[in-house]
Amino acid sequence: MKPILEPIHLGEQKTITAFYHERKNFETPWHFHPQHELTYIEESVGTKLIGDYVGSYEPGELVLLRSNLPHCWKNNTGQSGQSKSVVVQWNRGVFPKVPELTPVFNMLRTASKGLIFDKTETEPIIGSLKYFSQLEGPELYIQLLIALVELSKCSYRTLSEVSFINDLPSDYGSRMARIHDFVAENFNRKIYLKEVADLVSMTEQSFSRFFTKMMGRPFFTFLNEYRINIAVRMLLDTDASVSQIAFDCGYESLPFFYKKFTKLHGQSPMKYRKEHTA
Repeated sequence: MKPILEPIHLGEQKTITAFYHERKNFETPWHFHPQHELTYIEESVGTKLIGDYVGSYEPGELVLLRSNLPHCWKNNTGQSGQSKSVVVQWNRGVFPKVPELTPVFNMLRTASKGLIFDKTETEPIIGSLKYFSQLEGPELYIQLLIALVELSKCSYRTLSEVSFINDLPSDYGSRMARIHDFVAENFNRKIYLKEVADLVSMTEQSFSRFFTKMMGRPFFTFLNEYRINIAVRMLLDTDASVSQIAFDCGYESLPFFYKKFTKLHGQSPMKYRKEHTA
């Protein structure tokens, strides 16, 4: 399986595309493409993987990705509703590099790590962004430029620790896509290093080096982060007990779950649930 280079048919006649996604799941695996991308999550919860970042996502998030930055959104398996998002993709170089657009290009450069914007500040922009899929030609071009100018004035933070500027070798992308899909399907059980290494036809030692190089941390550190993010959503969206959530996320030891959760969030699962669901 090769990494998906989304069939974004942009060229001389069309340099920007905008569409509204509404399906049961965000089905695209970990992938990258030569276009920049702006994604607004209207409905759905789960885990987003941006470069070497893994973290939860929720409705209202607006994320900007520079070209070639690997990414995907994985829905929570227990999600009952639809997955809805607005996506805008455009070729590099469509806007002139003039002094007046310096803030926009600075923002796009920083987006090589992925940017997530402050929800309150971007609220006025989201209103117009939702209609982008209905626009074509010069109207879409102008509205995207206006949106990027306004976004460059908003607060944002980076997601990935590593910048992804160049294309990944196809075999790297293919392996990582398979690993991410495997984790999403099996995080709720004990996972052995050998089975993941076998999945991508590598020795355990080679796999460990490869994964750490790609994601900036060992596989089991990443797996723990993935599980904890699932646990966070379960704490907020269900009435399940902490012990049941720990078990459902693949933890065999409740004290170990508490330890890992507290390390990532600075407080116990119970306290986190109390503070965020009050």
